[in-house]
Amino acid sequence: MGSPVFLIGGGWDRAEVYEPFLRQVRGERRVGCLVLDEGDGAAQFERYAVALGKADPACVPVPLLVPLGGRFEPEAALDGIDGLLVCGGLTPAYQEALSECLERLPELLAARGLPYAGFSAGAAVAARRAVVGGWLVDGVPVCPEETGEDLAEVGVRAGLGLVPFAVDVHAAQWGTLPRLVAAVARGEVPYGVAVDENTLLAVGDEGARVSGAGRVHVVRPAPDGGAVVVRAYGAGEGFGL
Repeated sequence: MGSPVFLIGGGWDRAEVYEPFLRQVRGERRVGCLVLDEGDGAAQFERYAVALGKADPACVPVPLLVPLGGRFEPEAALDGIDGLLVCGGLTPAYQEALSECLERLPELLAARGLPYAGFSAGAAVAARRAVVGGWLVDGVPVCPEETGEDLAEVGVRAGLGLVPFAVDVHAAQWGTLPRLVAAVARGEVPYGVAVDENTLLAVGDEGARVSGAGRVHVVRPAPDGGAVVVRAYGAGEGFGL
């Protein structure tokens, strides 16, 4: 798979969900925090800096702010960075900010041995086929309207391809699991995971493992077609890719 990947489903209650990611950060332990700046980027960065500092006071958070409508240029931004955290916010806007480096960024991470962590939106865009929002499927509601991320119909876009499955977030708290179920059932993504808040899914060559307060809900197509199978995993449990 390349670099280790850590997917956080949102929430601010447990700084320890960052610890497995931070254990993989080497060198000077400078963690680049990619934040989509909608006018409050500095304040948003500070929230992540505080959480990272609680998890590991030795790490050095570094702001990587991208203005709304801008594009992330990883070659320059990752110079001197030892790990990358892609933060939360409006998921379609994060996908647009990364749209011109969807191949370059994973290659750079692998070449430099940098671990990747995604928080909420950052977790969603780690997928090859990223569920970026929406609350309707053919006009029928599948999750609460307020979870739509400024989209009506459920949207699936090109992502970074760091993990082989689609990712949805805030699963239990926002009720987004049915959105992922719909995307898998329609064949828009091969399979997917929906991650609760304050929950981490660590993904590596040997599979995926859950830690934190909540659960990870894995959605796969049923063997007989036309349906899906959902299985939830709690802390200490894992599954193959």
